[in-house]
Amino acid sequence: MSPIKSQTTPLRIVYAGTPEFAVPALQVLIDSAHTVVAVYTQPDRPAGRGRQLTASPVKQLALEAGLPIEQPEKLSTAEAQARLQALAPDVMVVAAYGLLLPASVLSIPQRGCLNLHASLLPRWRGAAPIQRAIEAGDSQTGVCLMEMTAGLDEGPVVSQITTPISDTDTGGSVHDRLAVLAAELLQRDLDAWAAGQLVAVPQSDQGVEYARKLTTAQAWIDWSKSAQALAWQVRAFNPWPVARCQWSQTTLRVWHAEVVSGSGPITSTPGQVVAVGRDGIDVATGDGLLRLTQIQLPGRRAQPVSQFLQGQAISVGEQLG
Repeated sequence: MSPIKSQTTPLRIVYAGTPEFAVPALQVLIDSAHTVVAVYTQPDRPAGRGRQLTASPVKQLALEAGLPIEQPEKLSTAEAQARLQALAPDVMVVAAYGLLLPASVLSIPQRGCLNLHASLLPRWRGAAPIQRAIEAGDSQTGVCLMEMTAGLDEGPVVSQITTPISDTDTGGSVHDRLAVLAAELLQRDLDAWAAGQLVAVPQSDQGVEYARKLTTAQAWIDWSKSAQALAWQVRAFNPWPVARCQWSQTTLRVWHAEVVSGSGPITSTPGQVVAVGRDGIDVATGDGLLRLTQIQLPGRRAQPVSQFLQGQAISVGEQLG
């Protein structure tokens, strides 16, 4: 990816982001003619089996680049806002930061705050836009560059990039693609916005959807739903929190599944296994059959069903909970 070619006076930029999604956009700014005066990221969190404090992906890149790093627990304190004010930023660029920016913070940068949001606003405002778009069966998604306001993802949109959602896309694959597109969008339009060549357009009040935060409780499969809805759920929740169901006395994680086409009327109870073979385990749903093709037992690796059946016996007629 080529650097941003600044057509304006170089900006003093504060960048705020935390997960992998926010890394490519930070790299674009590092490679640009602008000055990243500080990187804001969430405090180090315990991770891994040893629960060791671990720096966020954004912090790791900032350390490699030798950038100043700020990790406040919240931005609502007078101390945190004074430190941001002292940086005298022209603009704050935000991407999946994970902390609330109060109105008092939004007003500190001279030119305001820009957000890279992973949906086609106004659809899917909120915490999990990538997964909710797949779960709803959307045919496309994208990234918006927007001016931030006090309302949740309600600010006017500067520009956007779209991408189709394929029948094989998962939450992970779309996440990775949008992370790259977010960086490309920032590279393409930051200078034009700063020069006043792009005018932010207020969002429509129509078509607003809220992408509520993902939880493991939402990962449980409700077999009374249609096979298509469940296939979307499985794809959306891969790689986290991973769709799951109860099998016998254990939990079965479902990493990949597909709708069985042309199966005809289903007379079995939703959740009942109706066929078992190397290609998958066919389960009755509220409408149609869902074929489980990659599954995982606790403490094991995810496996294609053909491998799973070499060590496990699951029978036609069994009920998945």
